[in-house]
Amino acid sequence: MQLDILTPEHKVYSGTVYGVLLPGVEGSFELLDNHAPIIAALGKGKLKIVKDKSYNNSDVYEISGGFVEMLNNKASVLIEDAKAVE
Repeated sequence: MQLDILTPEHKVYSGTVYGVLLPGVEGSFELLDNHAPIIAALGKGKLKIVKDKSYNNSDVYEISGGFVEMLNNKASVLIEDAKAVE
């Protein structure tokens, strides 16, 4: 699936991924390839970009909240800020 993560100032990430784990306001959830359409509010927490099925190749960011939309196998994450976590 295509994943785009955007802040008001810049593009944090854009590329093809296996999935993304997100901190929803009601708890964490995961979007995978061909997920049903969804719009959800995000809370403060860790966002994990999963680049392959093994879950070994991933990037993690600390976010403060925002929104995600999944439509036609494209996830758009709109957030205030993102800080890379080692």
